[in-house]
Amino acid sequence: MSSEIFIVSLVFLGISFLVSTILKQKFTRYSKIGLANGLSGREIAEKMLRENGIYDVKVVPGEGFLTDHYNPVTKTVSLSPEVYQGTSVSAAAVAAHECGHAVQHATHYGPLMLRSKLVPAVQFSSMLVNWILLAGMIVIAVSNNPTILLVGIVAMSITVLFTLITLPVEFDASKRALAWLNRTNITNGEEYPKAKDALKWAATTYVVAALAAVVQLVQYILIYMNSRDRS
Repeated sequence: MSSEIFIVSLVFLGISFLVSTILKQKFTRYSKIGLANGLSGREIAEKMLRENGIYDVKVVPGEGFLTDHYNPVTKTVSLSPEVYQGTSVSAAAVAAHECGHAVQHATHYGPLMLRSKLVPAVQFSSMLVNWILLAGMIVIAVSNNPTILLVGIVAMSITVLFTLITLPVEFDASKRALAWLNRTNITNGEEYPKAKDALKWAATTYVVAALAAVVQLVQYILIYMNSRDRS
């Protein structure tokens, strides 16, 4: 079973790499298509925030590539250089998506609120879960005692739950972003489908991560059940 976990992990690692590569290609392609209105990602983000009645969130420049995010603690929308300064379809899509999270926060969107509450537990469990699972597998191999593995499964379940809750959060943020981009004509008839395609592939990365996490959790649960039945 441990070899099966390794193989499945490699499969999902490969899928994740493929999706990530496609996403980067899409972003690069659409970053070369300038918006007809010439607005930058920063201007689009600030406009979306204002039009949703949000005045306590700042749009700030970030570092790196595709590192854009919304921080509900500091109430900042951090945009990577390509998005913050960019006047492209990619910049518009990403900036609006991150502001979608700010709108979720302002309207107390349930899944986002729940995910935020889970952050401390996830940060703690993610530091230990791999070591606990490894220790559990070793103990099972030596003495067939699944107790430690069960602890690891519980810790892993918290992380998996966080990953699953992330899905509606990300999909809803994209939905809000695309609706606003279309309604305000920030992206015109030719630009909008490209912005939609970019966000679709961004969402796909979260779907792959969630599937991989669930499959791996199920595999560890099966190992635990088999070991318990033998003891």
